[in-house]
Amino acid sequence: MPAIDVVFFDVLGTVVDWRGSITGEVANFLRRHEAHHIDAGAFADAWVGRYDAAAGAVRDDGRPYVTLDVLNRETLDVSLSEVGIAPSGLPARELDELTRAWHRLKPWPDAVAGIAALKKRFIVAPLSDGHTRMLVDMAKFAGLPWDVVLGADLFQAYKPMPQVYSSACGFLDVAPERAMLVAAHGYDLAGARACGLKTAFIQRSNASDPSKACENQSRHDWDFSADDLCDLARRL
Repeated sequence: MPAIDVVFFDVLGTVVDWRGSITGEVANFLRRHEAHHIDAGAFADAWVGRYDAAAGAVRDDGRPYVTLDVLNRETLDVSLSEVGIAPSGLPARELDELTRAWHRLKPWPDAVAGIAALKKRFIVAPLSDGHTRMLVDMAKFAGLPWDVVLGADLFQAYKPMPQVYSSACGFLDVAPERAMLVAAHGYDLAGARACGLKTAFIQRSNASDPSKACENQSRHDWDFSADDLCDLARRL
């Protein structure tokens, strides 16, 4: 295997606990509005579960690129309406603040130490559907020690569109075969592999998009597989 210079990381689910973090923020929101009859976990899964279809409108249906903040605000309105809460009856600033919960996602316990260990040898950078401001806010909130932040707004595209992986390599002047993507999602790793990148699968519980609950998460199809990021650092 050629030497690796750059390690890219999927973020949502791989580095941070998106479903758990969103559930906590939703629980606080529902409590403030005395919506005690709504299960925060189910609501969070419904909201997160609309993410892929919303991004798919950009990937597959010709919608011009908009940031994840825009998509998440739209799907929040749909999710609220589904449980009988009219978004028009709530202050817009509160809905915007709940949408920004995606900027405050908590890292998995191994994430900071694992990225720091890998940073000693490789350039480390997120390769996420999150836009630059979201990823910068998330890094500051969670203490993620990236060397550089490349947001989806730089590519005007969502994974697994090939230009995301190829453009990221171009920005860092690295040949695809000398770069690797770390992810807990098989579709993302497959997209990276198709563009010539190496792949590393990380096992995460509660990491998948709820709308992709049946996705095959095989540990055996990729160049590396590891229990967490610290384990991956040891293997590399």
